[in-house]
Amino acid sequence: MLIYEQATLVSIALHYVGCKIQEEDIRLSKKELKVSEEINNLLVNYFLPAFKSEEYFHLYHDTDLKLNEVYSYVSEIFDHPDQLFDQSVNLAKHLYEQSLHPKIKGGDFYTVYFKDCIVDGETVDAVGLFKSENKDVFLKVYPSESGFELASEEGVNIKKLDKGCLIFNSEREKGYLVAVVDHTNKGVDARYWIDDFLKVKQREDEYFQTQNVMSMCKNFVTKELPQQFEVSKADQIDLLNKSVNFFKEKENFDMEEFTNEVISQPEVIEHFNNYKKEYQVDCDTAIADNFAISETAVKKQARVFKNIIKLDKNFHIYIHGDRNLIEQGEDDDGRKFYKLFYEKEC
Repeated sequence: MLIYEQATLVSIALHYVGCKIQEEDIRLSKKELKVSEEINNLLVNYFLPAFKSEEYFHLYHDTDLKLNEVYSYVSEIFDHPDQLFDQSVNLAKHLYEQSLHPKIKGGDFYTVYFKDCIVDGETVDAVGLFKSENKDVFLKVYPSESGFELASEEGVNIKKLDKGCLIFNSEREKGYLVAVVDHTNKGVDARYWIDDFLKVKQREDEYFQTQNVMSMCKNFVTKELPQQFEVSKADQIDLLNKSVNFFKEKENFDMEEFTNEVISQPEVIEHFNNYKKEYQVDCDTAIADNFAISETAVKKQARVFKNIIKLDKNFHIYIHGDRNLIEQGEDDDGRKFYKLFYEKEC
């Protein structure tokens, strides 16, 4: 968790990075920005509040971490903070070389040095990389002899950070502790900020483990289980609900406890364990059998565990609790139906 109230902005450099494939320019400043105390505080409140997630990453490279450009340039900044401007030029050029998708927008690119960020209880310095791509129109009101006049002006909305990352001076040997924000270009082809510019992979902590196992369970119930067993939609939703409730109620995850309590049927447990082995190979990931459960990850993943049965275009049935209170059948005319049992209408 990031606590930024005590953080201070020490130095900042600003460049403009266009979309290279659209033959836009890169415009480099000649020196660092000098800002007033008021603007300094505004920038802190523009850059840092967007980092609310407890999902963290590491910079990486397939062969040698030092070949990751962002890792190399940021390491120089941590070692020699007075070199922030020179390294900001290198970072801007690197970003420009990765701007090779037509959906990428040009924008203002900031390199910032922060002191006294608190993350996971540790006080550390951080380098922030931010890109502002979208401008809003603001109305300005001017007093005049006859009353008031209105004018429009384009500017950056400091409540909306488009792209950003915070690289904390922690876990250096693993690729630093990194937090990432990307509120634009969410398409796979346009993930240049995360995949091409930063080159990050998710940190394998309790957030990662919780997210990983919940994703595997969801895929097993919704995709694999119906192919191997005769299972109704209501039974699938019941398993999904039990899975989510298990993660919400427990502080620590134990794979054997989960399979016995949630899946319960021996033949399905056996198939689940085989599926877990295949999932790890196919997704190139390791599934941990024991870990502390991340409450934040549970809340995020629970949103994609759908508990809805859609019946043609007429009805939706939401199942939140007891599976035994819903029955499925078919009448003499071949029409399918669900029978619901309840005590009172709400």
